[in-house]
Amino acid sequence: MTNNGMTITAVVMAGGRGERFWPQSRMHCPKQFLSLTGDGETMLQKTVRRLDGLVQPEHIYIVTNAEYLGLVQEQLPAVPAENLLCEPAPRNTAPAIALAAAVIRKRLGDAVMLVLPSDHLVRHEALCADFLSRAASAAELGENLLTVGITPQYPETGYGYIEFTRAEGMPVGVYSVSSFREKPDAETAQQYVASGRYLWNSGMFAWKASTYFAALKTHLPAVHAIAEHLSDACDTPEFDTVLKAEFPQMPSVSVDYGVLEHADRLYTIPGSFGWDDVGSWPSLRRVAKTDTNGNYRSGDTVTFGTRDCVLVGGKKLMAAVGLEHIIAVDTDDALLICDADSAQDVKKITEMLREQGRGELL
Repeated sequence: MTNNGMTITAVVMAGGRGERFWPQSRMHCPKQFLSLTGDGETMLQKTVRRLDGLVQPEHIYIVTNAEYLGLVQEQLPAVPAENLLCEPAPRNTAPAIALAAAVIRKRLGDAVMLVLPSDHLVRHEALCADFLSRAASAAELGENLLTVGITPQYPETGYGYIEFTRAEGMPVGVYSVSSFREKPDAETAQQYVASGRYLWNSGMFAWKASTYFAALKTHLPAVHAIAEHLSDACDTPEFDTVLKAEFPQMPSVSVDYGVLEHADRLYTIPGSFGWDDVGSWPSLRRVAKTDTNGNYRSGDTVTFGTRDCVLVGGKKLMAAVGLEHIIAVDTDDALLICDADSAQDVKKITEMLREQGRGELL
């Protein structure tokens, strides 16, 4: 699609490990390739479908790694094979986006890039598409870096926050970003929400390819230099060689820390469309259907006197009696049981298994 004559592209980040959703999310098939809400559509497929009518399939780019290439091709057959970009090594989001920007600039010139995580959920998809379209329009106006902020619904401690203020000379609904704030403690989160000056950081962005290259040149020159080489080599026989040789030399840095926190023309569009980053098991109670006692249940499960739990059964019956605020996930080779308040620490189990050399469980 075009926006006032400028092509809109989408870059979907699909290389993450999703370790907080262990034991369902594994290295060979992480969170973004699973249907965690039980409707048969994976999180990656939902992300791309959300772009219908806004971005043509031939303008959608997926950044992943070679290990997941087969999964991406299987789940997204409409996306051209040449738009599936494999990182030779994990280098975080700033280099991953630079890889996509290099290819897009070479093929399409100065197109607008919508940058999206592959493992978030949105309840009101048409409204989300409208906000993304508005972000693309604002990005097209100049050397602007746009982030879609989410109006907080409650004092969440698991998200980063964006402080925003009025922006001069920008369209209605577009604000300047004053600062980024790390995940707060509960008291600070309450203060953020009460002030009305903070948004959740959704990790969804919009900018022109040229704008991102200029920002890299200023703030991450090592990434910029390699991105220039990648753009020159794009769609030539040398591309794979340059990619494998130079991409791993980029510093591992997030786009938030490496670029956005230092940028001058940084703006946000506050949105409210049922967004959730689905960061750990308890989030399924927010985004999926629950029973009358607030339990999210999938598989063969029965409950008595049990409320506010996440129960994911495997091949055998899972019975829960008198439980509250518990996560239980059964798979063929592993069983997870934890208090919902400790669900963020599931990643520590995968770290322990790695240290113990139990890679078959990862």
